[in-house]
Amino acid sequence: MALLTGEPLDIGVLIAQVVGPHRGAVATFLGLVRDHHEGRRVLRLEYSAYPAMAEAEATAILGEAAGRWPVQLAARHRTGMLEIGEAAVAVAAAGAHRGEAFEACRYVIEELKRRVPIWKREYYADGSVGWVEPTS
Repeated sequence: MALLTGEPLDIGVLIAQVVGPHRGAVATFLGLVRDHHEGRRVLRLEYSAYPAMAEAEATAILGEAAGRWPVQLAARHRTGMLEIGEAAVAVAAAGAHRGEAFEACRYVIEELKRRVPIWKREYYADGSVGWVEPTS
């Protein structure tokens, strides 16, 4: 399944994609839209991406994680306009043990934020709009 989606995220769907009878641990990360950034009140935000490159880089990241830890992985990232409290990004990692699931999940979210060409524009309460550093 593709990384990028304009539809609301459901962490349960990702969990269902990674569980199995030999996987006793599932670690998840769910990033939500917050109402502030660097002391400014945020009303909503918008994600845009370079789809072909984003999908290719996400596939590489998931492959790297699967090569480092014996886990099954799934990840999704929203695009478009999101309201406060909506899920923007979700990662699920399942392994036989919690350590590998936690480590793989953290690796995936950190690398997605660092390497995947997804941009965030915030809409502030004062009426201004600003682009945000993608790793924040």
